Amino acid sequence: MARVLAALLAAAALAPAIPQTTDDAALPEHLSETGLFADGSSTQPRRDVLGFAPQYALWSDGADKRRWIRVPTGAAIDASAPDAWQFPPGTQLWKEFSHGGRRVETRYIERQRNGRWRYATYVWNARGDDATLAPSRGVPALAVAEAPQGRYDVPARADCTACHEGAATPVLGFSALQLSRDRDPLAPHVRAPAAGDVDLDALVARGLVRDLPAALIQRAPRVQAASAVERAALGYLHANCGHCHNRSDAGVPVQLTLAQSALDPAASRSETLRSTLGVAGRYRTPDLPPDAALIAPQAPERSVLLARLRSRQAQTQMPPLGTHLTDPEGLALVERWIRQLSSTVEEEP
Repeated sequence: MARVLAALLAAAALAPAIPQTTDDAALPEHLSETGLFADGSSTQPRRDVLGFAPQYALWSDGADKRRWIRVPTGAAIDASAPDAWQFPPGTQLWKEFSHGGRRVETRYIERQRNGRWRYATYVWNARGDDATLAPSRGVPALAVAEAPQGRYDVPARADCTACHEGAATPVLGFSALQLSRDRDPLAPHVRAPAAGDVDLDALVARGLVRDLPAALIQRAPRVQAASAVERAALGYLHANCGHCHNRSDAGVPVQLTLAQSALDPAASRSETLRSTLGVAGRYRTPDLPPDAALIAPQAPERSVLLARLRSRQAQTQMPPLGTHLTDPEGLALVERWIRQLSSTVEEEP
């Protein structure tokens, strides 16, 4: 793997340079230089780097993931808009991907002094003691024996922006809803918070999240739903689809809302149901009947949303990036929810 990566890095030197802003320092060549780990360690984060675990996971072909954030000393996240946190310049986040106990890749995003975000990914060496900056074009089909089908795709930086910059804020998985202490017991693929990981309450107590509406401190955010199954299904769609399918100006141009709101969960649930139940889907798979809808209550076999989650054809699969395999647990959850749906859905008391 090291020889393949070296060759790709050499080839990348001939590619056009990524435009840099005037206050942009060069991306570090090694993960150890980003400030994630304590000096001399490749496993122990620095004291000011905080671990966290979102309650709704993004499916990534079964990869195990760990996540960290560092907020600059003396700064804080502005949470006055609870669904679109504003992160101070200098904020750093890391997400580590592993297969079979082997670390493969760590993704890195950082907010610069000019307010823009930059993205990078680092590929771990065979010794497991550091990771090297991948080419901006990514590394397709990297040989990783422990990964599904023995390969692993390191995303291009353009792929990172396609997902991260389609939401109200580029930071995904670190939000009032995702860090709520009221965690969803039915959420698929959840990694329980590790010792020392922070949640919403801890961030507020430390002064790292400020101006969060008092209602969300007094009552922990949660997905509004008519049942426990619906809560988990909506949370799953929020994590896997809501970064593109949302009501922000940066979302994709499809009238479909799958992002859930911490501030107004009833309204976001209603918008999800209004935009999906019985609504004809423009992009469908060939095996669907003519009367298919985005979601056909009690009829998963006529539901475009479920069919596209099941598809791994380039023209129809959803999400369109980041996976080669379907998610059996997530699919089973969404199908179970659709089977329980009626055309008129009562809201949770």
